[in-house]
Amino acid sequence: MPLPPDEPWWARAARPSRPPLPLALMVRGAIGMLLPLTVGLLTHRLDLGVFAALGAMHATMNDRVEPAGLRLSRIASAVSASALGMLVGTAVQHAGVPAVGLGAALTVTAFVSGALSATGPRGSAAGMLLLVSAALGSGMPLPHPWWAAAPMMLAGAGFVLVLGLPTGVPRRPAADPRVRALAAVYEALGRTLADLGTPQGAGSRQVLTARLNQLQDLLPHAGGSPHAGGNPRTGGSPRAAGLRRTYEAALAATEAATGLLWAWRPVPPEVAAVPGLLAEAVRRGGGEVAVPDWRPDTPSRQALDAALRAAAGAVAGRDAAVGTAPAPPADPWRLRVRLLSRGSVRYGLRVALCIAVGSAVTASYPLSKSYWLPMTIAFVLKPDLGSVFLRAVSRAVGTVLGVVVTAAVVSLTTDAWALTVIAAACVALLPYATAAHYGLNTVAMTPMALVLLQLGGQSSAAEFWPRVLDTVLASAVVLLFGCLLWPDRPRHRIEPRLVDAAAALRAYLDAVTGDAGRAEVWLRRRAYRALADARQEVRQGLVEPPPTGRLAERWLPATAALERLGGAVAAFAAQIRYGGRVPDPVEVARVRRALDELTAAARAHRPPTGAAPRPTRPHDPARSALGRAADELEVLLGA
Repeated sequence: MPLPPDEPWWARAARPSRPPLPLALMVRGAIGMLLPLTVGLLTHRLDLGVFAALGAMHATMNDRVEPAGLRLSRIASAVSASALGMLVGTAVQHAGVPAVGLGAALTVTAFVSGALSATGPRGSAAGMLLLVSAALGSGMPLPHPWWAAAPMMLAGAGFVLVLGLPTGVPRRPAADPRVRALAAVYEALGRTLADLGTPQGAGSRQVLTARLNQLQDLLPHAGGSPHAGGNPRTGGSPRAAGLRRTYEAALAATEAATGLLWAWRPVPPEVAAVPGLLAEAVRRGGGEVAVPDWRPDTPSRQALDAALRAAAGAVAGRDAAVGTAPAPPADPWRLRVRLLSRGSVRYGLRVALCIAVGSAVTASYPLSKSYWLPMTIAFVLKPDLGSVFLRAVSRAVGTVLGVVVTAAVVSLTTDAWALTVIAAACVALLPYATAAHYGLNTVAMTPMALVLLQLGGQSSAAEFWPRVLDTVLASAVVLLFGCLLWPDRPRHRIEPRLVDAAAALRAYLDAVTGDAGRAEVWLRRRAYRALADARQEVRQGLVEPPPTGRLAERWLPATAALERLGGAVAAFAAQIRYGGRVPDPVEVARVRRALDELTAAARAHRPPTGAAPRPTRPHDPARSALGRAADELEVLLGA
């Protein structure tokens, strides 16, 4: 995870990414916004059309190109929370609750929203929309009847959901998002094999881990997923069963490739090309792929050869012996445990504090749109969108640019039909802008929100600029009470992730050196998912201003060391399975002790100061991979 030399933190924070253009999502979002507003205009019930358009927008924000069942679950959970928040907000407004009572209601909702947001990506989306809609419902003009706002939001979201059904039930294998994701895994595996023994290997392996994470989320019964469980060999269609077998083969091949990457040992080019051929066969729906007879000469190479042959058999439709155990079932209490965990409660209190302060500001000053400030706080405090500091600044800057764009548009036309088209165009930009940069997301979302206010007769061009003041106030509240005065430092974000990753690696090590047998591949998958989460937290910390950014940099070597340990354990597993090596209790104890010391350092907020050198030549297969990993960890820890 190298950093660009001498690059300041603000440059890393401002640089947008370049995601692919999600045309299907953009078209669905535009049509989902356009039709409700059009129906509202034609029926002279634009008040209801605006709320249906809001529901369509919230559905678009959570839309993905994925199987119909997962897509339905994702959109339904987010929009149901949004409708519930709207019902709470409109009920409070309809009851004429005074400002103090309104602030209390939003603060309680904020606590629930924050606790739910900390449970995972879907909880984050649902929690944010719960609070956003509650804020909107408490201040927007009520439709007639007042309770119709929430059902209209559900109707708009349902329309967006229906628009995606043709792509959610693909007839051709290549149109299935799971097939595309599986092919992407094999392509990333081929790139990793091609980069073995080079400095680019670590980056290729990180891309492979990300591709596996994406595929794992699309296969609800794939092991190690935070949202799924079950037996990957039972249930579902024949295509799904074949995909799971091929996914298991990819996991086994990834484990072998990880061991070779750690050992700095390349493979022949014709072997590295096999995963690419497998990816093409996956897209075609199957077919034979020949694996060359290359006579592997080390345990890790033998493990890769066996995994590639099993993958070729699985792609061809044969019941190949992959050698992995069924994935363990999910814990049905996991969501409840997460919701009531210390981290969730703590985040709920953080959001509640910011909303309480924001409510006090709106009660003390005559803001024309009282809901804009808490709504902005909810967006900025969404926990899985990166640095809160960066989002607060980006939100303020993006709102200014969005207001400039909207003011320019409204100065040219205030025709309702033209504004409807503009709102649809803004929603169409959301899927790309959200993936590219949070600031770009705000630039696209602000004109859409202001145009909806204009269509609903709730605003005029003269009231656009006060939204900049509202956004700046909200960003200031978040920066002061959500960042500076709230102890949300890397020790509360990065270090718990590192502790989780160390625990997952220890479970993987115990499986390899103990009696867990074939289940070790699922434990490695969980370990690398935990490491990916830790790496993401470090990257988010790097775009924070000092001292947070410097603290994140100090945890970079530990993150890299844990990732290398995962490769060492994978190489050791191959040595046991194909080389006949017997685990040495002394070596195992050394690695466990180093993991315990690293965990203790993370809990004590003490980044290790050692610098373990990176290897530059292949590892001797006659030597224990675990012993060398212990050496590296002890150097890192200064032992």
